[in-house]
Amino acid sequence: MERSEQGTANNETDPLIDNSSCAADACTDSVEIRAFPMRGRGGLKVVLLILVTNMFECLTSFSILAGVLLFCTSSLSINQVDATSINQVFSGFVFVMPVLGGFIADSYLGRYRTVYSSGILYITGLLLLPASAVNYSDWDVIYFRLSARHYFFTSLVLICLGTGGVKSTLGPFGAQQIESRGEKAVESFFNWFYWMINVGGTIGVTLVAYVQQEISFVWGFFIPTISLTVGLLIFMAGQSKYKKTAPEGSILTTAFGIFKQGACRTRPEPNIALPEGSERKMLARSKKSFGGSFDDHLVDGITCVIRVAPFCAFMVMFWALNAQMNNTFFAQAERMDVRLGGGVNVPAAAISAFNGIGIIILIPAVNRVIYPFFDRIGYQLSQLKKMGIGLVLAAVGMIVAGIVEIYRKKVLHSEGGSHVQVLAGETFTASNMSAFVLVPQYVLIGLSEIFASITAMEFVYSQTPLAMQGLTTGLFYASIGIGNWVSSAILAIVEGTTRNDPWWSSDINNAKMENLMFLLAGLMLVNVAGFCAVAHFYTYQDPSRFEASVCGQNKDISVEQNRELDDCTEEEERATNSGSNEAKGTDRLAALV
Repeated sequence: MERSEQGTANNETDPLIDNSSCAADACTDSVEIRAFPMRGRGGLKVVLLILVTNMFECLTSFSILAGVLLFCTSSLSINQVDATSINQVFSGFVFVMPVLGGFIADSYLGRYRTVYSSGILYITGLLLLPASAVNYSDWDVIYFRLSARHYFFTSLVLICLGTGGVKSTLGPFGAQQIESRGEKAVESFFNWFYWMINVGGTIGVTLVAYVQQEISFVWGFFIPTISLTVGLLIFMAGQSKYKKTAPEGSILTTAFGIFKQGACRTRPEPNIALPEGSERKMLARSKKSFGGSFDDHLVDGITCVIRVAPFCAFMVMFWALNAQMNNTFFAQAERMDVRLGGGVNVPAAAISAFNGIGIIILIPAVNRVIYPFFDRIGYQLSQLKKMGIGLVLAAVGMIVAGIVEIYRKKVLHSEGGSHVQVLAGETFTASNMSAFVLVPQYVLIGLSEIFASITAMEFVYSQTPLAMQGLTTGLFYASIGIGNWVSSAILAIVEGTTRNDPWWSSDINNAKMENLMFLLAGLMLVNVAGFCAVAHFYTYQDPSRFEASVCGQNKDISVEQNRELDDCTEEEERATNSGSNEAKGTDRLAALV
């Protein structure tokens, strides 16, 4: 798919722990020590803290996302179409805000401070959710009876702001703790990171969703508040052991300056000899080596971000299809048989748990069976090839969903093929077809995430320099948010243009929603064609070489940092004694995935 395959760093036969003392590794260590002493810090133990924190955060966010649609329709008296729009706008901002969070982490606060400060804002928003779910009809004060929607929407705004710093930073911060052990260790980390996302998400859309639907939204919203609080405390427990890097100022300001100078300087200095073809590269004219004002490694780093950005854009359509799990798939589940017997109903949102369960089961299978199989037959799957496979699987999942919708309505309209069911106080006319028929489409979407989403996270991390990883991780999450908005726009356009013969409406029993699903699958296949065309010309980069020029530079170090540097020798001795144990632990981490 791409012009060149990844180098030996991404070869599946490489050892997990790279004990070579390459110049690039030495350079990276020097950069890290400039800000905080790295020796004796990081490793498997603190990575586990970050992974568990990630699980609690995802339990929180997924349980909120799973409950917003039903809460709007059942408690706030908002119709299905408007509730779907609210859900998608909220979901979009939850994942777009990490761009801002990553920028703040890279430029001003650093990753650790960004996580815990954003976490506090996140918790503040969560505290307002139970307040919005309280039944104020028994209260005598009119003000409170009118405030449920105010509390709810204020809470959503604060949650969006809080998630921005947490989601953009946890992944790169965790990978930073273990990256000195080699590319395979980083790959294993991202597999486990996504695995934990789905453990937390599965709990959120099953147990917490059950509390929301069958007990009360007050408790159903209070549980996520407790979850994030516990996660933040666990994260802060490793404060003294994390590897940390100081923020390097505004990356966006630097990028703007590079673009401006590259555009204005039409010719290099007369005494500067450019390599052949370099005069045609606008950003190259900003390099000091070409007579510009910016260090070469900064310009090359910005170039890396520009090269990665199109692939984040191609992920937008992937997430537009993925968003259907909380929208069209959810609407299907509400109107299918959720009865288990004995008066027990499965929460409609819990059907989406099969997406997470499928991912939890399939991540080890894909990494231990499918990827090694391709290696054995001599066709190693590079990062972009894996992403391409994931995009195609998403289209297949949507086609399956359309076929299920055809048969759901066929059963519904047959004699004795329907029943009335009540979910969270709302009444639905449902098909007698079991909601568990939806499982294959959820599993297919989950499998597509393993190939596309996990690999995309690793791709944007591995193809950009350290100082820009927060920003590019934010771009990855932004593709999720924009995908939700694109999904919302597509649904709105389809609703408006098919009003006389609806493909999407509040009453999907009398709509042709299967046509909408086939349309989405077709749009994804067009997206795949564009992805393949761009990926064909992509050449993989080694961003560590862009940071090499930082080594040996004199940087101002604070008094506190000097005191910390004085302790490096002692910490290095402790690290040497424990290094073999950490290496064994990391080997076990990789072996499990």
